Amino acid sequence: MVTYEYGNPNAVITLVQTVDEHDIAGMDDEVAEIQRLSGKEFRLLAVKVESWNCDLSPWPAPAVFGKDDFGDGAGELLTEILKLCQDESKIYYLGGYSLAALFSLWAAYQTDKFAGIAAASPSIWFPRFVDYMKSTAIKCPNVYLSLGDKEEKTQNAVMSSVGDCIRDGCAWLKEQGLNCTLEWNTGGHFKEPEIRTARAFAWLLSSAVLTCNDCGI
Repeated sequence: MVTYEYGNPNAVITLVQTVDEHDIAGMDDEVAEIQRLSGKEFRLLAVKVESWNCDLSPWPAPAVFGKDDFGDGAGELLTEILKLCQDESKIYYLGGYSLAALFSLWAAYQTDKFAGIAAASPSIWFPRFVDYMKSTAIKCPNVYLSLGDKEEKTQNAVMSSVGDCIRDGCAWLKEQGLNCTLEWNTGGHFKEPEIRTARAFAWLLSSAVLTCNDCGI
């Protein structure tokens, strides 16, 4: 597992983001935008994912575009990520974009290690995922969700459900008493992913409700 580090290595706050090659190319812009929006010191660990559809998927599902089916590698990836989050004096946030955002949401149901989840344009259309959210107790108190206002207007029958799914999921999380927000961005799925992800992390840095456990007390 290859990890890239940005920001202040001594900061109390650590942001963890699963990325691919395209994400890495925009990381400097993303980090600068998080700093501009939040004014906070943080360390960011970008964890490079080798097999996007497999490593980030919580369970197998058929391909919805192209030929690559979704695997079930999320559990193994999360185990490796948690090894990076063992300092009890730090506050950890997990996030990402697209399928990486879905992985982050899923991780919030597996562990209480993360004080917040930054899910920018998550692939929440993923089969049975909203049902999973409603049947499983989440272990994270703060969740940021976003979506582009054109993302649900796709011709793909599965992916076009993303708007209804994210509205439903956000409403459910709020009903459970979580500190949750849903932000709508302009454009489709591929517009300014690094800026959208920066907004997600910056919201957590500015708006997350922390517990004593999050602060290592």
